[in-house]
Amino acid sequence: MEYQAILFDLDGTLLPMDQEVFVKAYFGLLVKKVAPLGYDPEKLVDSIWKGTYAMIQNDGSCINYDRFWEVFESIYGQEKLQDRLVFDSFYENEFQQAKQACGFSSWAKKIVDLCLDRGPCILATNPIFPQVATHSRIRWAGLDPDDFEFITTYENSMTCKPNPQYYREITGRLGLDPARCLMIGNDVAEDMIAKTLGMDTFLVTDCLINSKNEDLSGYRRGTLQELYGWLMD
Repeated sequence: MEYQAILFDLDGTLLPMDQEVFVKAYFGLLVKKVAPLGYDPEKLVDSIWKGTYAMIQNDGSCINYDRFWEVFESIYGQEKLQDRLVFDSFYENEFQQAKQACGFSSWAKKIVDLCLDRGPCILATNPIFPQVATHSRIRWAGLDPDDFEFITTYENSMTCKPNPQYYREITGRLGLDPARCLMIGNDVAEDMIAKTLGMDTFLVTDCLINSKNEDLSGYRRGTLQELYGWLMD
């Protein structure tokens, strides 16, 4: 079928990775960056997780950026919000070293290029990162942010996966019919939930995440190479 748009997850889909390995590298770099400002490493990591959880629970009443920093302020106080400039600097600089914790697949660019010939592509990555960090990870995958008509980040989104409202937010914003869109991702809970809106889906199995051990027989699925073959049919 012809799609109005094709949505892609990033981490573990277009950008191969072991999520635990990546998160460990990411937090290690962040702690090293901000430790001179007096942050206790264990408390900082716990605070980042609390802010992330708050974004995942966001009900659409504010952007994820505000939700995260509300939690940060509640833990460290308003005066620590001035350190946002240091965090911004981290994502522009030291965060780039986290690329070493990721893999690479030449199929990612082949697939996106193939889809771009057919219509708009959307990067539907969970919007818990700043734009600069998301654009960096896109480039690590051998792609360009300009490949995508829209990219979800914590500055422009008010919901997160696995909330189905996340997909409604995207399609509503872009005037798309969910039933005429395809969602491609590697996480059964976060990405395949798009089926509840009537979206077509493809579950990428190279870096599969199936935290609830769901039966996968009901999902169209395969490796990135197999996805390319299916798109070519």
